[in-house]
Amino acid sequence: MALISFDLGLKCDANRSFIDQDAPPLPHTDAPPTDWTPYNDRAAFETVEFVFTRNQMSAKQIDTLLDLWVTTLIKHNDAPPFANHKDMYATIDATPLGDTPWKSFTMCYNGVRPEQDIPPWMDGKYDVWYRDPLQMVRSMLANSELDGGIEFSPYRDYTTENKRYWKNFMSADWAWNQVDVIAQNEENHGSTFVPLIIGSDKTVVSVATGQTEYHPLYLSIGNIHNSIRRCSTRARARLIFTEFPIHIQCPNFRRQLFQHSLAKIFESVKPFMETFDVTHFPDGHFQQTVYGLGPYIADYPEQLILSGVVQNWCPRCLANRKDLDSDQPCLHRHEAHTELLIEQLTHKQAWDEYGIIANVVPFTNDFPRADIHELLSPDILHQIIKGTFKDHLVDWVGDYLQVTHGARHAAEIMDDIDHRIAAVAPFAGLRRFPDRHGFRQWTGDDSKALMKIYLAAIEGHVPQDVVCTFSAFLEFCYIVRCEALTEDDLVQLQDALNRFHKYWEVFKATGVVSTFSLPRQHSLCHYILLIRLFGAPNGLCSLITDRFNALGQMLLTNQCLDKLAAACADFEARGMLHGSCLSNTLGELRRRQNVHEDNDSELDDDAMADMVQEGHSRRLHVYKPQNQSVERLPVSQVFLGKVAVFNSAAASFHAPSDLSGTGGMRRKHIQATPSWCGGEPRRDCIFVNMGADFDSPMGGLAVAWVLCFFSFNYQTLYYPCAIVHWYAYVLEGRDPDTGMYVVTPTTTGDGVPDISIIHIDCIFRAAHLIPVYGPDFIPKISPHDSYDMFNLYYINKYADHHAFEIV
Repeated sequence: MALISFDLGLKCDANRSFIDQDAPPLPHTDAPPTDWTPYNDRAAFETVEFVFTRNQMSAKQIDTLLDLWVTTLIKHNDAPPFANHKDMYATIDATPLGDTPWKSFTMCYNGVRPEQDIPPWMDGKYDVWYRDPLQMVRSMLANSELDGGIEFSPYRDYTTENKRYWKNFMSADWAWNQVDVIAQNEENHGSTFVPLIIGSDKTVVSVATGQTEYHPLYLSIGNIHNSIRRCSTRARARLIFTEFPIHIQCPNFRRQLFQHSLAKIFESVKPFMETFDVTHFPDGHFQQTVYGLGPYIADYPEQLILSGVVQNWCPRCLANRKDLDSDQPCLHRHEAHTELLIEQLTHKQAWDEYGIIANVVPFTNDFPRADIHELLSPDILHQIIKGTFKDHLVDWVGDYLQVTHGARHAAEIMDDIDHRIAAVAPFAGLRRFPDRHGFRQWTGDDSKALMKIYLAAIEGHVPQDVVCTFSAFLEFCYIVRCEALTEDDLVQLQDALNRFHKYWEVFKATGVVSTFSLPRQHSLCHYILLIRLFGAPNGLCSLITDRFNALGQMLLTNQCLDKLAAACADFEARGMLHGSCLSNTLGELRRRQNVHEDNDSELDDDAMADMVQEGHSRRLHVYKPQNQSVERLPVSQVFLGKVAVFNSAAASFHAPSDLSGTGGMRRKHIQATPSWCGGEPRRDCIFVNMGADFDSPMGGLAVAWVLCFFSFNYQTLYYPCAIVHWYAYVLEGRDPDTGMYVVTPTTTGDGVPDISIIHIDCIFRAAHLIPVYGPDFIPKISPHDSYDMFNLYYINKYADHHAFEIV
């Protein structure tokens, strides 16, 4: 509910005058639904979209494909929609939408120079490529794909118990506070506030001229729902690409290059940060729009550059760099306070006592209502996943083993940990570690994958407090990634952080570390405040940013991708992409042949598939609504009919905390195949909804191992079924150290495995189990044998975020 006393987000016309708020929008376009300009038809557009966007074919491969296509059409005196790759590229370039051109400007050093031996970098010229952010935001706001997924004003959400919860960016306090300031100018009443979310992710590339530092910049807006921002490339845009050689030996000059670049690029938006712009919105209406610099997503080194803070200090608060792990509250940094300190102190005092680089001016100082210390947002990827987990905790386990057991025995234990990790059963979306988990070059995906299975692998080889440290940390990490966070969740988040800080003392007690004064770990202390300010971090972190691969041709490629995405949105808005291309073509042929009546001429995809190909699907697709349970299928007589066997099923469920569709729906395949990828068998585990009366620690969910999927028809009914081996819970609650439930395969009274046939409608989703290894070493085990080799298993609640929420 909104408590603001003035109107927000009112519709207006192109001349800034407010209109009837119930008036329908103007037509999206005057173009008819048959106009595919500049493409000949739908087949030509979808060919380009598939080849250039989804498959990313090279020019040579495009030519090969078109040549093969010609050979199939030449006997019909016909030709494909494009002659060659040049023809295709020219058509993309002719697309009138999404055409925000790349521009560039050059910067150079103009400071004091030595009298002789002038460093080459002082004479260098540094190019900054960018696209106008004002034009990019206007294009984003006009995108009809975002209609229904965008907020026009800040709001506050409450649970049925009247407790506050935070989800999308506009549900949090920062946007609310900004609007209060903007509304002090009465001329802005009725306007829509659009915060610009900025993110950068520095990377270093080796090129012919040496090491080069690239700073790609990304832009989104805070009004877009988190779920859309995570899954839609149209909800974020590539904005800037700076290229700085690493051999620039003056760190201050590199900082200033970056700051001045940002300040210059956002000049076009600045005039509309205090007075309004008139902008076309996704619903087809115009609105008066006031912009503002919003959260900035960056890794710790870039946060230091942006804030002008010294290495090892916190860019958000004034905690001393030597005591970042202190449990005492600390004042937050503020632009006005920083400027006062710079005025009153020498540069050395500011550096030593407050971690301030006095001669760096943050670019935000040039813009209204913008304070870089406040705008630095959570960075789940670098602060939690790659920083705290990989760079700290995983390394500390190796150090602990060496300190405690010596190098030789520590290496043996590490080998066993690797065997345990490699033995984990396959699971959809789970990265495999068939050899070792110690890589020379770690990626964020490697770290995220290891987090899902690492806790069970080290348990038994490390002290209980180390296990509890990891358990508390993983709780914190997975709570943070939830789609929405309530006041109770924030209490749990603080509790997990407190337990993490309590148990991590084991690493200090065993001599592994001497201090926990680490900026990335310290940043976890700010997450609760940042959630209150900016909403749930899963829609506002560097996990949503992309990476560039090169510069010149790459920028043109990205511009082509933007054109195709804009064209796709336009065609979709005009209703031209409903159904598949083939189904529409077949429907048109049927209309011409007068086979069906006019209202029944268009085939859906399932009918098209039946007509185009014969045979039955190898997969049994299941839609499983949440909270629906089905009794076990009774078998009262012998069935002598035909049985169809399937190798997999697909369960669909609502999982908005994971990367999913814009509606939060996610699909997980459950395998039960005698040969996975031509090799060993793979049979997955599942959660089975047994109903509210089932006595289970997980509230009606049982766990089973799928041995086979099959179906049959009996009388007039169709029965899709699964043969499953049941598991039983070992404890009444979770294991106190790992926080996971423990199950065991069940048997009947005479020791026979407890196997049943169930209807697939009672399958909720796939489950992942990890063996309870204990303290003993294990031999090398194939992951396909994991569910056959052990007596106890953890239900892996870290397999994905939906599993964490239900387990």
